[in-house]
Amino acid sequence: MSDRRMDEIVRRQNPAMLPMDATVQDACRVMRERRIGAMLVTSDNRRLAGIFTGRDAVGRVVADGRDTAGTKLADVMTRSPDTIGPRDHASDALQMMFFGGYRHLPIMDENGELVGIVSRGDFTGRELAHRDDETGFWEIV
Repeated sequence: MSDRRMDEIVRRQNPAMLPMDATVQDACRVMRERRIGAMLVTSDNRRLAGIFTGRDAVGRVVADGRDTAGTKLADVMTRSPDTIGPRDHASDALQMMFFGGYRHLPIMDENGELVGIVSRGDFTGRELAHRDDETGFWEIV
């Protein structure tokens, strides 16, 4: 079975990133335009500060009645998300996502620079089947 490395999966990726002071509305527009479910939130020099997902938009913004145009990503993002390295393998990422209960995983190099982000949809059927074989099921909704 092929167990691709993260750098192979995201080699042509241009990950969506916004600064911490961008608004939820800004993030949601980019996510809609790019048809993605997560936005990397950065501090200076492409350093990862957090991640903002569709789940965050619903659970931390809409459900709380916040104003999307006035709410900064820094106030509603998931801070310090787990990350994986570019030389790690698909099986490692899937295991982290499964046991962590999340759908998106940022990829950072050894210098702390963002390389990309993966979601469950980035993995092949063979990689997912291998993950299912190891756990018996896959229930991240």
